[in-house]
Amino acid sequence: MMDAYEIQAGSGLSSLKKTNRTSLPLPANGLRLRMKAAALNSRDLSVARGQFTGLQPHPVVPLVDGCGEVVETGPDVTRFRVGDRVIPTYYPGWLDGRISPHKTATSFGVQIDGTLTTEMVGPENGFTRAPRNLDDAEAATLCCAGLTAWNALFVAGAARPGARVLLLGTGNVSLMALVLAKAAGLSVIITSSQDERLQRARALGADETVNYRLNPEWQEDVLRQTGGTGVDLVLEVGGEHTLPRSLKATAVGGRVVVIGRLSGGGDVPISTGALIGGSRSLSGITAGSRTMLEDLIRFVEVNGIRPVMDTRFSFENAASAYEHFASDRPFGKVAITIDS
Repeated sequence: MMDAYEIQAGSGLSSLKKTNRTSLPLPANGLRLRMKAAALNSRDLSVARGQFTGLQPHPVVPLVDGCGEVVETGPDVTRFRVGDRVIPTYYPGWLDGRISPHKTATSFGVQIDGTLTTEMVGPENGFTRAPRNLDDAEAATLCCAGLTAWNALFVAGAARPGARVLLLGTGNVSLMALVLAKAAGLSVIITSSQDERLQRARALGADETVNYRLNPEWQEDVLRQTGGTGVDLVLEVGGEHTLPRSLKATAVGGRVVVIGRLSGGGDVPISTGALIGGSRSLSGITAGSRTMLEDLIRFVEVNGIRPVMDTRFSFENAASAYEHFASDRPFGKVAITIDS
């Protein structure tokens, strides 16, 4: 038997319930993990509120971020052995190459059971080794926000040392992108509505900051800080109400990578002339492949990178972790430690 949490998509945070489940049989290509930690992302709130695609009509074990120890392997497993520490990939079907609907049809904690459990069973292709320099809770934070930041910066964003990057807000993707960008030699401008959070971002290495509450036309501040030329890359998490400003803050030949819609998901008027005349590119991404996650892990190890952590909750207090994440605007990742 194992302890696990279940949540009913669309029924709110109050539907999160702890339960006792029978251990699943191990498939030939499967891993059985003793889970050590899990972590929350904005998408997990969206699942609870019914604002995510591909939701199931039955309760599922939530969360995609996690870290566990392999305690049993199926007879066909070749990539891992008992005792290895592993983390899940965001899409267990997207190993490498170009994205496709088939590769992204399932994700842990949405279509299939996730990481908020004492024991997890899944196909070996859906996992990769955990970074050696991170503890369990830190390692558990990489497969969603970390992977998205990596893809946005270095795959879709194609950033190179010396590039100027604009990060919107101080959420988990932006904070992880800040740490990664500085390790890669990028120049970073970051926005927030609170000076205290901007000060903390500067302590993490941000080169310039903009308070968008005090400066509603924040794209003008970005242009001023870049000598009128704009940034080479924007990680656009706002969506409807920020995308037009992000494009105006982008340099000729620059890129805007859309990774969120925190300010709304409605239609956005975009000037085709601004794209064509300025040779600007606009693209959207969702997390990334296992190969991208493996590249991220090597980068984290080589550069001694540690994710920004806010609070760690015990497994018994998982509901409090959800409430804190939803209402307290944490600065960094909210993790759940699992003493399985």
